[in-house]
Amino acid sequence: MTFDRRNFLKSTAAASLTGLGLPAFSADAAYPVRPITLVVPFTPGGSVDNSGRLMADRLSRALGQPVIVDNRGGAGGAIGSSFVAKAAPDGYTLIVTSQSTHVVNPAMNPKLPYDAVNGFAPITLIDRLPNVLLVSASLPVRSFEELVKYARANPGALNYASAGLGSVSHLSMELLKNQARLPMTHIPYKGAGVALPDLLSGQVQLTWNNLSSNLGNIRNGKLRALAVAAPTRVPQLPDVPTFAELKLPDLNLTSWTGLAAPAKTPDAIVQKLYIEMRKILSEPATKATWLDKGMMVPEDLAPAAYRKEIGERIKFYQRIAKDNKITLDSN
Repeated sequence: MTFDRRNFLKSTAAASLTGLGLPAFSADAAYPVRPITLVVPFTPGGSVDNSGRLMADRLSRALGQPVIVDNRGGAGGAIGSSFVAKAAPDGYTLIVTSQSTHVVNPAMNPKLPYDAVNGFAPITLIDRLPNVLLVSASLPVRSFEELVKYARANPGALNYASAGLGSVSHLSMELLKNQARLPMTHIPYKGAGVALPDLLSGQVQLTWNNLSSNLGNIRNGKLRALAVAAPTRVPQLPDVPTFAELKLPDLNLTSWTGLAAPAKTPDAIVQKLYIEMRKILSEPATKATWLDKGMMVPEDLAPAAYRKEIGERIKFYQRIAKDNKITLDSN
């Protein structure tokens, strides 16, 4: 057997530490020792980017190393997600996960260049984002009940905007359309931001989007929120009922953003990031910031539970797509 001086010294040092009642040295214990890249798989300015930057700033301080945001947008988040899935599993390349990249994309596209469930090591949620049923201020309805009456009395009058074919907003609105028996026509756009001017002007009358992206327009009266998808009424909209209150519990799902690493990242690193994130999310200053931006501080979701939720939600949206015969080739 060839004598390996380096391994001999490592084993001797570890044995000495153990003899003193101290834990043996591990490379993971020193993590991180250099800057971390946090990939946001979308262009700057959206809700996923906003959540990622808020957490990156706080993680930098908690870990004592820069956490550098790297926007790698394109293909509905698939470019950035694929990049991280193929990155070295050493904890120095992370990703901001979202409903789009890790739920709807895999639900709608079996040919994605990454495996949303097994291609990553989920860490935990950054936030939960209440979804809101929004109508243009020009529409003469001020409650969900009034919307139902108006839609049924004026068949063909309502067009709803989505962020694109097979998006969360598309699938959720089709579920709403069927369960509440609302005659509406789908108008797909290339993103929620592109649809916003037409919604504000009244060219389309409804949409489904997260609260954080629309809180300003709700507060200034340009949009009305008729229902919110959240466990309870949200403090920013105390008079707006949840979908559960409206007897539509299937629609009462929040969106979320989270943090993940490439698959096979050492569990010690995953656990360290999970613990640091939970500390950050328990801070009063973080809770105040999340509230101000229309976000919810998430419950304590451990890595295994986070992976389970991703898998369950993929199946949920697959069922909606199948029941409504929605494919990426739908017209």
